[in-house]
This record gives sequence, structure tokens and C-alpha cells, in this order.
Amino acid sequence: MYRTVDLFAGIGGIRRGFELTNQFETVLAAEIDKYACETYKHLYGDDPFNDVTSEEFKEKVTRIDYDVLLGGFPCQAFSIAGKKEGFMDKTRGTLFFDIADILKRTRPKAFLLENVEGLLRHKKGDTFETILKVLVQELNYTVIGVRENSLVPEELEYNSKDFLVNSKDFGLPQNRPRVYIIGFDKNRYGSLTTDLAMKELPKKRPGEPMYKDLNDLLEFNANQEYYLASGYLQTLKDHKNRHRGKGNGYGYIVVNEKGIKNPISNALLATGGSGKERNLVYDPQDGIGGTVVKGKQTPLNDEGIRMMTPREWGKLQGFINYGFVKDGVDQFSFPSKISKAQQYKQFGNSVTIPVIEVMAKEIGNTLDKLEAAIQTKTSNDIKTEVMS
Repeated sequence: MYRTVDLFAGIGGIRRGFELTNQFETVLAAEIDKYACETYKHLYGDDPFNDVTSEEFKEKVTRIDYDVLLGGFPCQAFSIAGKKEGFMDKTRGTLFFDIADILKRTRPKAFLLENVEGLLRHKKGDTFETILKVLVQELNYTVIGVRENSLVPEELEYNSKDFLVNSKDFGLPQNRPRVYIIGFDKNRYGSLTTDLAMKELPKKRPGEPMYKDLNDLLEFNANQEYYLASGYLQTLKDHKNRHRGKGNGYGYIVVNEKGIKNPISNALLATGGSGKERNLVYDPQDGIGGTVVKGKQTPLNDEGIRMMTPREWGKLQGFINYGFVKDGVDQFSFPSKISKAQQYKQFGNSVTIPVIEVMAKEIGNTLDKLEAAIQTKTSNDIKTEVMS
């Protein structure tokens, strides 16, 4: 069983994906959002409240015996380095620097880092390249998808698209491309990482999809509170028409609109309005249109358009109906005091659990091979020494 440390843990999506493989156990977590901490504690029984940037937490990690560092981290701008600075110095003041600092101090056998697709384009790719150079050249990890140039050692060879993995290819109807960076400790394994490590990131989940399409996942005849007020819907239409007139594609989207074959959702976002408005759904039912609902300024729309529910977001991320099913019973729940707004935020901020599970299996299998090879090499070295 490999032991993991879970940074920027949110509500534990990465943790859950790893634990589903039965190859990993979590020994420490870090999260500073108080509402996410409440949900995390509710789900796992552990309080993750720790600040990754603090010296106190970093010292705590150095005292932990663990194997794999996990974490999603915000994409932040790096400084312009002076001539004598290394690439790691460029990242000072960012959360990636704190990840790199913990890697340097504790040398885990492997790591998995997750980020948004925009990381690849940030600063025209310079940010992503700096991250890779820190991991490969300064910390001496083999990063999957990166080749070192034997002729020009300071240059790395890679295709940034190789780091993109999309939830829609892992059994869930959500278009959610995310960047994954996986590495193995070259100090420990040497050239074995080249010979035995996984060659590329898994891009697909084996087996049948969990849902045929978005309509198969949606829970139709939703409560009237999720339907848009007619005035609000008209505002969204006017906004979309204004942008369309300027040649822009901004605006609300009904993702399962009539005529769409095999509909899927857009990426769920932690931000309130935009994450919901680009994932509206068509769910007509009698008695909804024209209904006056407390808290809405105008009656409900008569087109059957509503927001997705938090439960549906939870299904799209693999928390509900997958990640916490035990003996046929779904055991996922939020603490009673977590508001619906927080539920949307927490699911939108999280990862898609089945994606992580597939990644974790590959990491676990690679570590098994590397550790077995290390043990064989050690045994052979001892035999050679005895014979000599």
C-alpha cells in the first residue's frame, strides 16, 4: 500500500480516485477553504485544515513517511528570473513553488499534479515550460511525456497536448480537459524510470461509459427552484444576441437542446453564474411555466429551461453514483450546513474521480515495477559483493 499526501485537497476528489484502486492510503491532507474542509472531514473523517505555504506544514510533511505527492494548484504568473536564478526561483511566491519545495525536501517516489487547460497557454507556454524544467532539471524527476535533449541538455522535448486528459473519455458526459503532470523520482530509480515507467498518460477509461449521454445522467422533472425566471432568461438571451452581433460566441448554452445527438455538458466551473449558465438544460414539465416562486423577480419561464442541480454536477464529477458506492448503496452526502451555492462551488472546483482512478492505477502499477526492479538490483548487488 502506497501512502499519499493530498495538497490543495478540496473535497478530496484526487484522494478518492487513488483510494478506489486499493493501492493507496492518504496520510496527510492540506486545504484552507473552511467549507471544503467541512465536507472533506464529513466524507473521510480527517480534518485537512493545513496551509501548504506555511513552514509549519512543510515541516510536518518532512516528518511523514509517504510515497506519492498529489495536488491540483492554481495557475499563477511567475517572475522574470535574473541571470543567476534557477527556474525554481522564478516560481517564488506562487503555490507551485511550495509544491516544488515540498518535493525537494521530501523526495516522494512519485507525484501527480492537476491544473486547468489554460496552464498550457499561460504566458505563451512559458509558465508550463518553467514548471517542467523545475521538475525535470532541478528536482531530477522523470516526467511522463517529457524527453531530455541529449544534444542540448537545457532543452526539453514534449508536446503540450500529451498532458491533456478529458473527462468525456472516461465514461462521463462532461467536456472537461485538464492538465496532468506525473513524475517518478530519478534519484531513487535512475534509468529504470525510462525503461519501466508508463510511457504516456492514459487518455481513456476502459469499458462501457457510465452514461449513454447527458440525458441519461440528468434527473428530469426537477424541483421548480432550479428553473430560470422568465425575466432572467430574457436577459441571458439579450446578452447572447449582443455578443453574437459582435461576432462573439459568448452566452448561455442549453447543453441538451432538442436536436443535439448524444449531448454532453461543458466543463463545470467553481464560479457561480458562468458555470451554470453554460450548462443549462431542457427539462419541460407541466405546471412550471408562469409559476411565481419566492426569491425570483419574475414568473418561471415556459420553455422548460433550468440549471442543473448539485446532484447532477456530483454525478458529472463521479462523486455521486460512483466514487462512494459501497455494497450497491451510494454513501456520498454533504454536511447539512453546506449551502447549495457551496455544493456547486465544491463540485466545480474538484476533479473527475474516474479520471483520477485510471491515473492512479497506472501510477501504482509503475511503482510496483520500479520497486520490484530496485529490490532485484539490490539482491544482485549483495550476491556480487559476497562472491567477490
